[in-house]
Amino acid sequence: MTVQIKTGRLLFEGNDWDFSTIQRVHDAIAEIADKDLGLDTFPNQIEIITAEQMLDAYASTGMPLFYKHWSFGKHFAQHEAVYRKGLMGLAYEIVINSNPCISYIMEENTATMQTLVIAHAAFGHNHFFKNNYLFNQWTDPDGILDYLTFAKSYVMSCEERYGQAAVERVLDAAHALMPQGVHRYPRKKPMNLKSEEKRERERQENQERMYDDLWRTVPGKSDGNKARQMRDDKRRALLELPQENLLYFLEKTAPRLAPWQREVLRIVRNIAQYFYPQQQTKVMNEGCATYTHYRIMNILHERGQISDGSYLEFLTSHTNVVRQPVFEDPYYNGINPYALGFDMMSDIERIATDPTDEDKAWFPDLAGNGDVMGNLKEIWRNYRDESFIAQFLSPTLIRKWRLFHIEDDPDEPHLSVSAIHDDRGYRKLRRLLARQHDTAWLSPDIQVVDVDLEGTRRLVVHHRVLRNMLLQPEDTARVLQHLADLWSYDVVLREVDYNTEAVLKEHHAKARPGIFA
Repeated sequence: MTVQIKTGRLLFEGNDWDFSTIQRVHDAIAEIADKDLGLDTFPNQIEIITAEQMLDAYASTGMPLFYKHWSFGKHFAQHEAVYRKGLMGLAYEIVINSNPCISYIMEENTATMQTLVIAHAAFGHNHFFKNNYLFNQWTDPDGILDYLTFAKSYVMSCEERYGQAAVERVLDAAHALMPQGVHRYPRKKPMNLKSEEKRERERQENQERMYDDLWRTVPGKSDGNKARQMRDDKRRALLELPQENLLYFLEKTAPRLAPWQREVLRIVRNIAQYFYPQQQTKVMNEGCATYTHYRIMNILHERGQISDGSYLEFLTSHTNVVRQPVFEDPYYNGINPYALGFDMMSDIERIATDPTDEDKAWFPDLAGNGDVMGNLKEIWRNYRDESFIAQFLSPTLIRKWRLFHIEDDPDEPHLSVSAIHDDRGYRKLRRLLARQHDTAWLSPDIQVVDVDLEGTRRLVVHHRVLRNMLLQPEDTARVLQHLADLWSYDVVLREVDYNTEAVLKEHHAKARPGIFA
C-alpha cells in the first residue's frame, strides 16, 4: 500500500492545549474518520474533567448521571488512595454509549494524549457502539441520558419519602443480584427509555391485575390432579418460568414489595441490561478503538499535522496499552483485551492485503480481497468476542502469541499439553480461547424454576453446573439472603448437573422479617 506524504500545518505545538486546540483536533480526526476510514458515528460531545472527577466516574460505572449509593463512595475512596500512592494510573478517557456520544477526557492530558483519546473514544468506540448488532439489540442511546435523569430523581424522591436507609436496603439487594439481573437473549426491541417515567405509573396498574391472576392459580381443596396440573401450567406461564432474570422475576412477582421498591429493582435491572453488550464485546470494542486511533494517529503524522515528538509520545502510550506480558512475567494478569483486539484487527488487515498460502486456506473469502476497512466494519457490525475469536484468530497470530493449551485433569497425576502448533492444535486453541470469552461459560446459569404457592411459598432456584464448578459457599449465602429478603419467604438454591439434572448441593436462606416491610 502506497502512502502519500503531505506537508500540513501542525494542529498544536508542545504539550499545552486549550478548547480551540480540542476543536481543531476533533475536526481533523473527524475528516480522517469519514473520508479515509469511512466510520459511521454518533455526534460527539467532549467533556473535560479532572482526575478527581475521573475517580468519581470510576466509582459510579462511568455514567454522567447516577443515583447515590454508599458503595460508590467506598470505591471512590479505594481508588483515590491507590492513585495518590502512585500505585494506579487513571484511564485517559471514559466514553458513554449515548446519542450524542459523550467522551470524558482528563484536563491533565497533554495535547498529544487528547488527540489520541479523541481518536480512540470519540470515533473508535463511538463507531462500535452505533453499529454493533448487540448494542442495537439491547441499548437505546437516544434515551439513556433521559432515563438516568429519571432514575436519579426517582431514587432521590424515594429517599425523601421512605428514608435513605430503606432505599439503600433495596439497592444493596438489587446490586448483589445485578449479575443475574439480565436477559441473555433478545425478548423484544430495545425499550424506549425516554418513556419510562410515564410507563412507571402504567406498570403499577398492570402489576395489580397480574398479581390477582397469579394468586387465583392456587389450587383449592377439592381440585383433582387434572385441574391441579392445569393451574400449575397457568401459574408457570404467568410467572414466565423458568426465569433467568432474577431481578425481573422479583420486580413482577415478589409478594410483599411496595410499588416504589419494584421500580427501584427495575432501574437497577435496566442499567445492568444496558451494560450487558459491553461484557460480550470487550476484545472487539477495545480492538476497534485501538486500531482506529492507531490508523488516525499515523495518518495525522504522515500529513504533517502532528510533530515527530508527538508521534513518539503517542507510540509510547500505544505500546504500553497493547503490551501483553508473558505468563511468567510478574505483571501477567491474563490476556490483555486491548492487545488481543488490536493484534487481531491488524492481522485481518495483513490477511486482506498480503496473505500467505496458509491464510488463503484458512480465510478464502478474506485473503487478498484488499478491502481492509470494509472487512473490519463488517466484522465490527456482526460479531461478539466469542464468535470473533472462533472465526478470525489465525495460525499466524497463534504462533506470534505462542499460545498452547495445558490440560489440568484432577484425576490425572500430571499436566498434559493438549494443543500445539499444528492444524488440529490451531483449531482447538481458538475454540478454547473463544470459549473463555463466552458469557454462557463465564457467568453461572441460575434460574427460578418454581414457587410453592400452595403452602410455604418457598422459591426454588437452580444453578445448572458446568464442568463441576460449584458456587462459592460464602458468596452464595450472602447473595441468597438478599434474594430471600426481596422474595419475603424462604429460598432454596439447588446446584444440579447440567447433563444429568442430579442435585449436587443445596443452599437455603430464610427471609429476615421486616427488612422490606
